[in-house]
Amino acid sequence: MKNIFLCILTLSLLACGEKSTENNTSNQEPTPVKPADNGKGVGEIKEVTLNDPLNEEMIAGGQAIYDLKCSACHKLTNQRVVGPGFAGVTKRRKPEWIMNMITNTDAMLEKDPQAQALLEECLTRMPNQNVALNDARNILEFFLNNDKSQ
Repeated sequence: MKNIFLCILTLSLLACGEKSTENNTSNQEPTPVKPADNGKGVGEIKEVTLNDPLNEEMIAGGQAIYDLKCSACHKLTNQRVVGPGFAGVTKRRKPEWIMNMITNTDAMLEKDPQAQALLEECLTRMPNQNVALNDARNILEFFLNNDKSQ
């Protein structure tokens, strides 16, 4: 009786350990495809119409917000303080990207490759300043004026 039990146990163990030669690729999840980076960033701003000539009231409004919320960490030159300097930002980035970074900071830092590269460079996460869309547009106008004068 012992021998029969050992035989059955051995056959069971061998049967359980047998490898299947079937290809089980149908159970694998497909690799998600990243959307192409259009340079506009992540957020609700999809299209920005620029003023020509620049709007002086918007520039003044943008400067006031910059002075209040941005100047502690960013300079208007190439100098990096905590964050990168803003000189030439409107030449390097699309207007939509700039406004999305201002208004949708957390999602940009999580999903946008350009924002992630800046985070790696500066090593400090930009805080969300809760800037309204019209204020972000004024800041953009201020940046455009800053880059025009350089």
